[in-house]
Amino acid sequence: MMGVMEPLPQPARRSITFDRGFEFRAGRKLKAGIGTESWFCDPQTLWQKGSIENLNKRARRNLPRDTQLAALSNRTSKAI
Repeated sequence: MMGVMEPLPQPARRSITFDRGFEFRAGRKLKAGIGTESWFCDPQTLWQKGSIENLNKRARRNLPRDTQLAALSNRTSKAI
């Protein structure tokens, strides 16, 4: 994750909010590694991850449920 976030300008990587999944257990290392604060959502409060939920809402509004996201063009993804 640090390799992906480090090239971003500092204002774009000030903080990140994770859900409570096991895969994010090392998220706290971001502060020491690249200066990014990490936070974890409280259980059952996914609205605390606003950008992800906003993206999900837009995708659900514009795409049928059975849409294969990998098959979408970059242009279509950006338009959504």
